[in-house]
Amino acid sequence: MMRRFDDLVVGERRTSAGLVIDEQAIIAFAQDFDPQWFHVDPLAARGSAFGGLIASGAHLLALWRRMDHDLNGDIDYYCGVGMENVRFRKAVRPGDRLTLESEIAECRPSASDAGRGLVRMAYRMTNGASDVVLDLEAINLVYRGAAA
Repeated sequence: MMRRFDDLVVGERRTSAGLVIDEQAIIAFAQDFDPQWFHVDPLAARGSAFGGLIASGAHLLALWRRMDHDLNGDIDYYCGVGMENVRFRKAVRPGDRLTLESEIAECRPSASDAGRGLVRMAYRMTNGASDVVLDLEAINLVYRGAAA
C-alpha cells in the first residue's frame, strides 16, 4: 500500500540495509560520469590527497537515490522539487558498507494544490565505521488523500 502525505509523520525514521561498494563499481561509474584519476586509477590514486581510490560524489548521490527508493518507495511521490544542504563528509572507499537513514523533517500542505503536500526528508549515509559520508535534505511533493 502506498503511503500518502496524510499518512506521514514528522520524526519518522527508517534505516536501510547495508550496501557494500566495491572497486569495480567505483571505477565503472567514474569512467562513465566522473573520470577524474583518483576515481578511475587505483595506483595513481595512492598518490592523491585521499591516499587511494574513492567514489565520486555523483556516485554517492546515485546510490542515495537507489537506497532511498528501497527505503521509502512506499511513499506516493508526485515528484522531487529540490535538494538542499548536500554535504560529502568523508571519502567512500572500496569495501565500505554504506547504510542510509531517513527522517521526515517537515510536512506541510501545498499552498497551490490541495491534492499535494510538501515533504522534507533529511538523510544521512554512513560507512561501516559509522562515519557520516553524505548528508542532504530532499524536498518532494507527495499526493494527498487516502492511502493508494
